[in-house]
Amino acid sequence: MRTVRTFAGALLAAAALFALPGTAAADTPSPTASEETEETAAPTEAGTSFRTAIVVRPGQRATAQASTGDYLYWQFPADAGQQATVRATVKLPESNARHGAHTWKLDVYDGLRRRQACRYGSDAKAAPVGAASVELSCALRTVRAWSEPAANDPLPGAYFVRLTVVDAPAEDLGEPVDAALEVTAGDSGGAAAVDGTLAAPLVPASGPKVEPDGGWSSGWWSSRVLWTVGGAVLAALAGIWGYRLSRGNGRPAQVPPGV
Repeated sequence: MRTVRTFAGALLAAAALFALPGTAAADTPSPTASEETEETAAPTEAGTSFRTAIVVRPGQRATAQASTGDYLYWQFPADAGQQATVRATVKLPESNARHGAHTWKLDVYDGLRRRQACRYGSDAKAAPVGAASVELSCALRTVRAWSEPAANDPLPGAYFVRLTVVDAPAEDLGEPVDAALEVTAGDSGGAAAVDGTLAAPLVPASGPKVEPDGGWSSGWWSSRVLWTVGGAVLAALAGIWGYRLSRGNGRPAQVPPGV
């Protein structure tokens, strides 16, 4: 009976530990519609440089009106363990106003302004004269909590998006365009977790501040923690169970009569 009580107590302790993240999230009230501010509304403009990049949060659809040849900048937060995908759509000028094909380019930079490679997607695309729009996308690599100094791994912090035309007839520069940008970010799970964390996320020292909803995790939390703690609990229970089996019931063996 004592073994059963010990086993049940350990299971309850493990369940309470696993429930901590969900409990913390449930205690945080979600903002109501009346509490929404300009910071939570989808942006309707873009910056013209890294310093003036407009913040767009994952799940929002940012829009901007610009001219062919302008540089459009946005920024978004990406935390450790996340895989972000950036999609952009540019509505081109009327075909009768264009003098040739337009090639548009989508670049993504991390907080150190290092250009990040795309795992897949079309980050550069040529649109013929008859095309009404052009769509670009870039799926980034998984953001790592920590990396070697010489590596170019994506790290937690602000990510900058630059959208511009890189090849167009000179006569078409200045023609109006409508741009839209969407960012999605999903959790890759414990398989991408690494040991070590940055001292602080890579965010601009000045200008608009951006961080994920709920703040930066800095890579301390992932499903890898659950597996580690769960394995330790199971190992402890197995040790207790084995010890009880090896001890037996603690009663001395009875000696047959006449021996």
